[in-house]
Amino acid sequence: TCVRSSRALSPVLLPRLLLPHTGYRSASRGLWTSPHCMTVSGDSQLLPLPSQARVVICGGGIVGTSVAYHLAKLGWTDIVLLEQGRLGAGTTRLCAGIVSVAKPISIECQMANYSNSLYQQLEEETGIKTGYVKTGSLCLAQNQDRFISLNGSLKRLASRLKVMGISCNIIKPKEVAKLHPLVNIHDLVGALHLPADAVVSPPEVNHALAVAAAGQGVQILERTSVQQVLVEKGHVMAVETDRGSIECEYFVNCAGQWAYELGQASEMKVSVPLHGCEHFYLLTKPLQEPLPPNAPVVIDMDGRIYARPWQGGLLSGGFEKNPKPIFTEGRNQLEIQNMQEDWDHFEPMLCALLRRMPGLESAEIHQLVNCPESFTPDMRCLMGETPGVSGYYVLAGMNSSGLAFAGGAGKYLAEWMTYGYPTANVWPLDIKRFGNLQSSRTFLRHRVMEVMPLLYELKVPRWDFQTGRQLRTSPLYDRLDTQGARWMEKHGFERPKYFVPPGKDLLSLDQSKTFYKPDWFDIVGAEVKCCKEAVCVIDMSSFTKFELTSTGDQALELLQHLCANDLDVPVGHIVHTGMLNERGGYENDCSVVRLSKNSFFIVSPTDQQVHCWSWIKKHMPNDPHLHLEDVSWKYTALNLIGPRAMDVLAELSYVSMTPDHFPSMFCKEMSVGYANGIRVMSMTHTGEPGFMLYIPIEYALHVYNEVMSVGQKYGIRNAGYYALRSLRIEKFFAFWGQDLDAFTTPLECGREFRVKFDKDTNFLGREALLQQRQDGVFRRFVMLVLEDHDTELDLWPWWGEPIYRNGQLAGTTTSSAYSYTLERHVCLGFVSPPPGKEGLPTPITPDFINRGDYEVDIAGQRYPAKAKLYPFSSLFTQQKRRKEDMELSNLQGK
Repeated sequence: TCVRSSRALSPVLLPRLLLPHTGYRSASRGLWTSPHCMTVSGDSQLLPLPSQARVVICGGGIVGTSVAYHLAKLGWTDIVLLEQGRLGAGTTRLCAGIVSVAKPISIECQMANYSNSLYQQLEEETGIKTGYVKTGSLCLAQNQDRFISLNGSLKRLASRLKVMGISCNIIKPKEVAKLHPLVNIHDLVGALHLPADAVVSPPEVNHALAVAAAGQGVQILERTSVQQVLVEKGHVMAVETDRGSIECEYFVNCAGQWAYELGQASEMKVSVPLHGCEHFYLLTKPLQEPLPPNAPVVIDMDGRIYARPWQGGLLSGGFEKNPKPIFTEGRNQLEIQNMQEDWDHFEPMLCALLRRMPGLESAEIHQLVNCPESFTPDMRCLMGETPGVSGYYVLAGMNSSGLAFAGGAGKYLAEWMTYGYPTANVWPLDIKRFGNLQSSRTFLRHRVMEVMPLLYELKVPRWDFQTGRQLRTSPLYDRLDTQGARWMEKHGFERPKYFVPPGKDLLSLDQSKTFYKPDWFDIVGAEVKCCKEAVCVIDMSSFTKFELTSTGDQALELLQHLCANDLDVPVGHIVHTGMLNERGGYENDCSVVRLSKNSFFIVSPTDQQVHCWSWIKKHMPNDPHLHLEDVSWKYTALNLIGPRAMDVLAELSYVSMTPDHFPSMFCKEMSVGYANGIRVMSMTHTGEPGFMLYIPIEYALHVYNEVMSVGQKYGIRNAGYYALRSLRIEKFFAFWGQDLDAFTTPLECGREFRVKFDKDTNFLGREALLQQRQDGVFRRFVMLVLEDHDTELDLWPWWGEPIYRNGQLAGTTTSSAYSYTLERHVCLGFVSPPPGKEGLPTPITPDFINRGDYEVDIAGQRYPAKAKLYPFSSLFTQQKRRKEDMELSNLQGK
């Protein structure tokens, strides 16, 4: 349909129709014609290369100049910024110039919001016009799912932005037409208006940042290529360029498209998992009725396009379903930045643009721009210090949001380098969320072809990537798969979500997408019921597992320094503990088993594999008698949950598994079936009775088969992580990465009992916690049970929902699940009292929590909730049983 209508358009509008084989190219290759794409000084002569610096930044685009600017602002001197070509002549020169806060996660919204303010103030600070125009933006929705979705649209996004104090409004289609006369509103159900969004001239912003940085003493050298980073004893020592070497303490890889290759080319390889894709947008000549420069940006995710005013005309691009990856190996900057137009490839986006703005049919084309962008495996940028090389930092992989993120990301990275941590929780962006396993070029190529379309795809809760799968699997994968396992992926590891019983419609379950009650509801409910009444098996092999050993007391001394809880316990005891930073926040939340006097087994969350390893290594003394080993791959982990778990294990081991003989939080090495050396632990991570079995992988299939065989008489079945999630949330168990982070302390989440205040041990975070004890806690982790919420008809909570107390915003949820025991939704999250006098934070008290009337906002609809500081599943269970007994008694009486 689009092709037929396109042929009726002006010949100038579709040059591909007139010149299908001539390689049509516009004479003007750049979107922006700023003279400042050349050099800050205006001098074309190469500046001399310094022999040393404190920090060297590679990359003269807007990301690199932002880092330099913010480091200088924080008082750093002796900063050198290197650019292989001309300053700002890479992707920065070609990007669309949109600064919008409509981003999928809160930290990205914060970065974009800061960038917006920064770019506006740069004009005052430098006197350089940045092209800043506050246009606002319109995020359109063609259906109700988009209207309520999680991934950057409308009602849920609006609720989240309001928590952050960012102005936004849900508006009707008629109001859209008033704000932007070109927009066709006939198929819209609504829109989100963000009045503070803006457009800028990216090269001018880049130039302003560079000038401001240079004014603070930053040296900027163009036409200087970094060849490798030299490392000595695990620390950055120097940077080798095509013009000589620079000795330095720190190196920042802001090389954009070349960040991956630069990491691989270094003396000690650094993993920077990103891959480039071609990204197209269209420029029109001024319209017959020129579009005013303050016309709102239009983001039509359902149509996969965006549009903004540009010199009286329009700039419009999008994220197609079939992106074109590019390779940067062996290609210079000029080749990458001057790629050919592809009208056939752009045609679907052109059709979507004409459907959304039919008035453009008579418009004339100025240029089709092919702008390379780099994308990461999870659509989030890469930030932070690399795990293998101290002093080597990365800021790259902006997923086509480099301009919007550059200001805030540069600020957070500069804080990280200055203070050792940023002022916000950036774990979702931390490069240590990835490891070497995500560095395969084939993996990255396949993943980015999925990632780029997903930027505008409607993503329902708990959606999963489809590419790069089955990379890491348990030895039981095939066995579980044949039994109906449905899989999700965490840190490259396949984990079962739930198990589809025989006879269920598998296709409908696999394709189920909803923000309401999901199709797997009853399946997970049956698994939860089995965990509580019989016995279930969950394969939890993905958990991170380390062994720390020493010849003397070195291992114990290190753990006593790193861990808040006391690790000087008898052999065989299990300790739940946090590893805290100097501010008292959680860097890791783990279970530690004392295997012998000088040997410890550390179990951490799956996505902590790189981060936790890096954290421990950072604080380990250089002692040949102290050894840390990652044994995650050596053990298969089975979680036996339920009251009959002890019967199954007793029958397989001929050992009594009752609490008298096997107390809680204890570990024994046992035989299970024919297999020896199984580490059996009396814990389940859910609060339910049961055991964790850590099995050497060569025994995994045998032990699993034996457990399932013996367990038949006890009603055993497989279960997945959805059941685990429901169980742990109704028991008020916090998980690191969801509820706990580097800014959360044990005192804020009710874990003071896991802190060794009574021991004369100077562990990391002790001083901060003692100070917090004295000053009071200003926020508190709470459990909220929704009331008057219809599970069948109402939208479900997932995470990030605002929490209101007595009508005032008090916090946000961090995780949630349906409790099959309580028969209600349970949300976990943090609440804070309003500021006191002079805007200072107010200590929170139990009365504040217990005496408030709470509501949880789900996509704009508030639901009453009961808040507690402790799990009250036991109370509900008692009431439910009493009610059932009464009903049974009445029935028998009749």
